[in-house]
Amino acid sequence: PMANVTITPSPPAHQVDAGDPVTMHCSVQVGSAPVNFTWLHNGQEVARGPILDLGDVNVGHSGTYQCVATNQLGQDGHCMFQALSPELALEVTPQGQWNRAVAAGVEGSLLFLVLLLGVAAGWRRWNNMGGAPPDPLATPEEGEVLYTHVVSTKQMG
Repeated sequence: PMANVTITPSPPAHQVDAGDPVTMHCSVQVGSAPVNFTWLHNGQEVARGPILDLGDVNVGHSGTYQCVATNQLGQDGHCMFQALSPELALEVTPQGQWNRAVAAGVEGSLLFLVLLLGVAAGWRRWNNMGGAPPDPLATPEEGEVLYTHVVSTKQMG
């Protein structure tokens, strides 16, 4: 008899993007050789052998996968053993539409942020033009007069 039938996906993620290559390996820990492997996708047989190479996946590859391992005992094959792996759920996300929407949203947000920073910098510069007082700590050069406070007086009479 066989036991511990397992599926090892590559990449090990259960959620992949459309266009990613996916391969699954089926193995048994206990069982006499020769062992035959049959692959099921959503309960339907899709392939035979220990490796299921899905290639570059698309949304149609989403669903559950299971591996059925069988072997026979005796010369005449009168006793057959069968073991099922646990189901492996695979979700393929449609990469193109989702990534384009996210990229457009990020691009729009960045453009808005750049415009906002430009407006803020322009507003600040506009408000500071011509209204900035001279630097009070600057030392006058030779021949210059430094006025710190100018008072205009009117002479009487």
